[in-house]
Amino acid sequence: MNKAELNYLDQVQNLLQRAAGFLQGDLDTEQQQLYDLAFSEAEVSAARALLRQAGGDPLLEAAARYYSAEVVAQVTQRLRLYPQSFGLQAADIPPAHNEALAPAAMAELGAEFLRRGIPLLQEDDEHRMMRDTFHEFANEVVKPRAEQIHRGDELIPDAILQPLKTMGCFGLSVPQRYGGLKPDDREDSRAMVIVTEELSRGSLGAAGSLITRPEIMARAILEGGTDAQKQRWLPGLAAGEPLCAVSVTEPNTGSDVASVNLRATPAEGGWLLNGGKTWCTFAGKAGAILVLARTNPEIQPPHKGLSLFVVDKPEYQGHDFVHRQPGGGQVSGRAIATIGYRGMHSYEMFYDDYFVPADNLIGAEAGLGKGFYYTMRGFMGGRLQTAARACGLMRAAFEDAAQYTGQRRVFGRAVADYPLSAGKFARMAAHICACRAFTMEVAGLMDRGEGAMQASLVKLLACRAAEWVTREALQLHGGMGYAEETAVSRYFADARVLSIFEGAEETLAIRVVGKALTG
Repeated sequence: MNKAELNYLDQVQNLLQRAAGFLQGDLDTEQQQLYDLAFSEAEVSAARALLRQAGGDPLLEAAARYYSAEVVAQVTQRLRLYPQSFGLQAADIPPAHNEALAPAAMAELGAEFLRRGIPLLQEDDEHRMMRDTFHEFANEVVKPRAEQIHRGDELIPDAILQPLKTMGCFGLSVPQRYGGLKPDDREDSRAMVIVTEELSRGSLGAAGSLITRPEIMARAILEGGTDAQKQRWLPGLAAGEPLCAVSVTEPNTGSDVASVNLRATPAEGGWLLNGGKTWCTFAGKAGAILVLARTNPEIQPPHKGLSLFVVDKPEYQGHDFVHRQPGGGQVSGRAIATIGYRGMHSYEMFYDDYFVPADNLIGAEAGLGKGFYYTMRGFMGGRLQTAARACGLMRAAFEDAAQYTGQRRVFGRAVADYPLSAGKFARMAAHICACRAFTMEVAGLMDRGEGAMQASLVKLLACRAAEWVTREALQLHGGMGYAEETAVSRYFADARVLSIFEGAEETLAIRVVGKALTG
């Protein structure tokens, strides 16, 4: 581990700790400071993770030196803009200087990444075999279909779904005793990260997001479900029969989960659901939907009045559906047109006296009022997965841009041979390496029952990086990057959603990370 880079990061970390101690944690008046503090913490954490995991690989070590220098420069510049707001003086902030940021050094680093590609971090034989399997699946099955799914706004076909079911993809978060792939005696979040990254490299919408909903539902059931409920639902989730969706967001709540208003009122033998949800991805195809509903409208604080239900419904193709129950209740959905992230459709949902049996309340009577906590447990894994999705998407963009610019010639030279292009590739690759290292580190923390805040940090960082990396990849394609026939235009459109779902960037930065850092 490079001592010079660690020394620089230590200095910056000390400044961030001083700033966190100075701030009052006022979520309404200190929003800009908390936002900047959260991203700075994420960047420093990622730099440290990459330094730790470079593992003697000269290219990874060079990437770690570059990324650490960039982080120091960015964080100090951020603090220097308004130091008094962080309780600092300008003299407290050291100058940022490092030869790794020099144009010649960046061009040399970029040329090496173009020659060698982005190296993998160290993995054991089991995880490496898993990566190879899903890497091949992404190349041979997902990528050839991804463009048609995106441009035709189609549902993911069985040609992708059925092999993934056979491979056990949907059971990565389900213990083996329930038919899944996760060991009974330990967590294995790294496996989930690896599979998600490789599938997202094939297509974010057509494969990379398929195991997020089973992850969230499985964790919620494992956290709060009765033994009978675990036996009932987990084997089906592991097999992908049925496919599932998660319905938390509402039109007027967004990321404010505690304010959910969809009502669940007691009825003979169960509950009646009434109200609307939105952005329920895969709701049409799903045969089971995890729904957060308000079972007690009077209790304070409001999040203690929320409970989780598993709602059964038939599977539907297409962009609209209505399912009517024999007793008169119904649930309906309408797909929301989106600029990217196509393949699963995200629906507006409407529940009208929709009956849910009492046995479908997670935790049964003991689960009343605990839905918020079960949901947050599931979202930890969802945020880590989203970081892995971002990493896969960035890798796809980098690889396509490297291939295109190596062949495309302008002014007598390949685009990739120009120093500016090589510098772009250096920065893109360094960000990808840092995000991957941080994602793997957070997976290890989660496996030890830790990492709640870090899961939010890595999502913040990787999703923002994906927007920039896919933008640069599109730019390196020139005019062809803006053409729908080029996959990089899809990467760019898909990347934009990452900072919005699984916890919007602003909410995570201010109300989750910022609150934790200053609390």
